[in-house]
Amino acid sequence: MMAPHASCFLLAVVFSMSCKAITSLNQMCTEKEANSTYNCENLGLTGVPDTLPNTTEFLEFGFNFLPTLENTTFSRLVDLIFLDLTRCQINWVHEDTFQNHHQLNTIVLTGNPLIFMAETSLNGPMSLQHLFLIQTGISNLEFIPSQNLENLESLYLGSNHISSIKFPENFPTQNLKVLDFQNNAIHYLSSEDLHALEKTTNLSLNFNGNDIKGIEAGAFHSKIFQSLNFGGTLNLSVVLKGLQNSSIQSLWLGSYEDTDDQDLTSAMFDGLCEMSVESINLQKQYISDISSTTFRCFTQLQELDLTANHLNELPSGIKGMKALKKLVLNVNIFDQLCQISAASFPSLLDLSIKGNKKKLDLGVGCLEKLENLQKLDLSHSDIEASDCCNIQLKNLSHLQYLNLSYNEPLGLQSQAFKECPQLEGLDLAFTRWYVKGPQSPFQNLHILQVLNLSHCLLDTSNQHLLTGLVDLRHLNLQGNHFQDGSISKTNLLQTLRSLEILILSSCDLLSIDKQAFQSLGKLSHVDLSYNNLMGNSIDALSHLQGIYLNMAANNIHVIPSHLLLTLSQQSTINLSHNPLDCTCSNIHFITWYKENLQKFEGSEDTKCANPPSLKGVKLSDVKLSCGITAMGIFFLVVFLFLIALLLIFSVKFLLRWKYQHI
Repeated sequence: MMAPHASCFLLAVVFSMSCKAITSLNQMCTEKEANSTYNCENLGLTGVPDTLPNTTEFLEFGFNFLPTLENTTFSRLVDLIFLDLTRCQINWVHEDTFQNHHQLNTIVLTGNPLIFMAETSLNGPMSLQHLFLIQTGISNLEFIPSQNLENLESLYLGSNHISSIKFPENFPTQNLKVLDFQNNAIHYLSSEDLHALEKTTNLSLNFNGNDIKGIEAGAFHSKIFQSLNFGGTLNLSVVLKGLQNSSIQSLWLGSYEDTDDQDLTSAMFDGLCEMSVESINLQKQYISDISSTTFRCFTQLQELDLTANHLNELPSGIKGMKALKKLVLNVNIFDQLCQISAASFPSLLDLSIKGNKKKLDLGVGCLEKLENLQKLDLSHSDIEASDCCNIQLKNLSHLQYLNLSYNEPLGLQSQAFKECPQLEGLDLAFTRWYVKGPQSPFQNLHILQVLNLSHCLLDTSNQHLLTGLVDLRHLNLQGNHFQDGSISKTNLLQTLRSLEILILSSCDLLSIDKQAFQSLGKLSHVDLSYNNLMGNSIDALSHLQGIYLNMAANNIHVIPSHLLLTLSQQSTINLSHNPLDCTCSNIHFITWYKENLQKFEGSEDTKCANPPSLKGVKLSDVKLSCGITAMGIFFLVVFLFLIALLLIFSVKFLLRWKYQHI
């Protein structure tokens, strides 16, 4: 009759073990890099918190309350390099506010309703390079203090009420590289306005959203710009005439979704003949009388962007565009690839026809005159082909990157890319394709390094599918499925001995054979997130060292102690969003985890799922006590005492019985 009672005592010992969470007090500011980089945004602060170290260099302090900046506000943070004060309701910036900040090179005052900035308010920094005064209510450039701005490289003044870009005479502009006036009230540019910018070289000047209605003749004469942006200007002929005799590397003349399309004429582009331009963007414009003569003044261009120009064809007979290296024809209405008149651009290296609004027929040899083409993007264009892709890509022997993602089903021949043996990157994501021959469609791509096959509904049981990819470094198989949710010892990955990055997220995986990745000895990045893997799947990586391992959002409850050696060999691990057990059955892993927090990313979302009392608690905050408690010791002593009594009585009983039967 003692056995049931003994079992009860054992259960009492087990259940007397205890576990509890110790939660640490979070710092007021988020530390991004120890003693250097902090985020204190949106905390309702009215000053620098005492917890912020004096060694802080990069500080994001936006969305707090600092109506006045004085020389004491940030005085103890003398090592500041970057200071972001976005939307802190700042009205006043007083004298010598930054006098102690000699290393400060970036000040962000975006979104503050500034009333006053003292002339010496920016004194102190030895090399202030970047100043953001976006949406601060400025209406006149004389408002900006000019002292100590000799080293200023970028000045952002967008979304204000500025109507003239005329700087005060003593304002130092000689080192400016970026000057941003977007979304102001500037409608006219005079020679006097631009006089202060004469000493600048390769300036990027942004007038986007200002609707320039007039430019004084000669205002841009002999000036050299890195880029000019006149986006949203309704009358482009005014701009093109006003820029005569200037030199511009990149000219942006596009429009936007929320503005009406402008009806341009070919004559408007005559002004291009009187300037030097390398790149033009005409996004969302419409040329009503487009013909070969439209491009008469485009002969110097190296890049041309005609995105969303309502084009159903480019005219044949375009001459003189041998300098063009990049052509963007996204979001147009071509029926067939041959309608782009590729022969007119014989030196083209980069061609993009992404997001065509009609089903795009690849035709036969439409690009064969582009023998120097290196990059081709045909994604999101409803392309469908039953016999792809050699006749369509004829003579593209120098092609290095091809994007056919987000298209309709493709039938790939054996050696489907025989015409493109120099391919280094191939993207077929979200394009369902099937193999029409016995050999791999990638058989001849010996130097391909990046292959994206995500969400392609692949036949992963075909072990020869990826044969020939001897130099493949990066493979994305996200969203494909394996038979029975398992990667077996023999699989389609075995021939990829040069592989470094493998993405197998969202593949509904349940298990991975221990030998599945044995031939992939060069792996440095493995993403197995968003599957249903258990902890023992980690064993498949036991031969690898120093890798980035992402196993977030799986079904890992417990990680056996013998797998900790495998984890300890890796450089970065993500186990967030797993239903981890925070019980004594997982004590070895939890202890190791807390000792190696520097290895883990996503620690904020690495939480307990069991027991219910610890659900949602961060793993790093859990403290388990898995030894026998005082109550447990008491029960154990009582249990042993009763066992001893049982033995004594049993021996006495046996001896008495023996003597009675002699």
